[in-house]
Amino acid sequence: MPPGRLQRWLDGFAERHGAVTTAAGPDEVLLTAADGAEALLEVPFAPLVGELVGHVLADRTVGVLLVRKGGHAAGVFVGDRLVASKVGSRHVQGRTAAGGWSQQRFARRRDGQAVVAMQAAADTAVRLFAGHRLDAVVTGGDRSAVDDVLRDPRLQDLPVSGRLLDVPDPRLSVLTAVPYRDIWIRVREPE
Repeated sequence: MPPGRLQRWLDGFAERHGAVTTAAGPDEVLLTAADGAEALLEVPFAPLVGELVGHVLADRTVGVLLVRKGGHAAGVFVGDRLVASKVGSRHVQGRTAAGGWSQQRFARRRDGQAVVAMQAAADTAVRLFAGHRLDAVVTGGDRSAVDDVLRDPRLQDLPVSGRLLDVPDPRLSVLTAVPYRDIWIRVREPE
């Protein structure tokens, strides 16, 4: 849910389910309503500082890193504004149906191309994020590709968010539309 809609959602939850009690921790906020409904909100940019709505609406400097085997996109957002970005791609050959030696040769070539692509993504992230004091880094794309990039020693100290966003091929249009500030809510309705 976008941050600007949170207060309206909280008001609606209370209207639908009755009086609400709140238990806030550093990473999540549990709302328990009079009728037994519960809503668990994951705090973006944890730990929670102050009240939830104010915390969510605060302007932050956030890095976004999107990676798939053949492409990557990195951006720095200040509040809602994209202030720096870089998108790149490298060819990584797809799998082949050939058997025997050919299949092994293609697999070695594909693995080598993937290493070059992940190195290019790490180089982009290092160059783009340097010079910015990032409050958080939000990642998206393919889990193994993101993990490969983040293993780079130069990226070890980044404040990486735990959630991985599901995004299509990393392009500038995808980067600018990524929901990096969204609040994740799980609701359990009363029985």
